[in-house]
Order: sequence, then C-alpha cells, then structure tokens
Amino acid sequence: MGIATNSLQSFRPYHPGELIKEELECRGIRQKDFAKRFGLSYSALNETLNAKRPITTEFALFLEAALGVNADLLVRMQTDYNIQVARKNNSLREKLNNIKKIAAVF
Repeated sequence: MGIATNSLQSFRPYHPGELIKEELECRGIRQKDFAKRFGLSYSALNETLNAKRPITTEFALFLEAALGVNADLLVRMQTDYNIQVARKNNSLREKLNNIKKIAAVF
C-alpha cells in the first residue's frame, strides 16, 4: 500500500538555505568570506542560510554561478518548503477546510 499523505506532514520542512549552508561548510568557506567576496550582505546571507529568508529566483541563479548548485533545484526546494509551511498553518488549514466544504456542494 502507498503512504498516506497525512503521514508525511510530520517531517520538518527543509529550506534550500540549509543545503547551501552545508555546501559552504563542506567546502570550508566561511559565510562572512563568501558574502564579502561576492558583495553580499552578511546578515541577509546568514538569514537565508538559517531559513529566515526565502531564496529568490535571482539569488538561486547567483548561487548556481558561484557554487554550481542547480538554480532550478533551489527554486523547487523553496516552493516545496513554502507549501509545507503553509500546510502547517492552522489558520489557513481552517480556511481551506471551509472552502472544501463549500466546494463539495457544487
């Protein structure tokens, strides 16, 4: 039998910034050095790598050029992360359940 979709909700969403953080660590590159070399704000980079900011399409392309990490992958990861976080939002879940009840009448 297949896995029920509800059982997957227990996993913690994985932000693409975490992947980049691990990549920098594996290469022995300090965040401050990376930010300085490429003219980035260290605080913005750090917030992205710690899942406090999203990875934009433009930043994903930058990371692809700088590190060789596929931008498409990073953008898809960000979208998946956003959906997972939204699905855990109780207020949104209630609204969606109400919409489903209304739509069931059609």
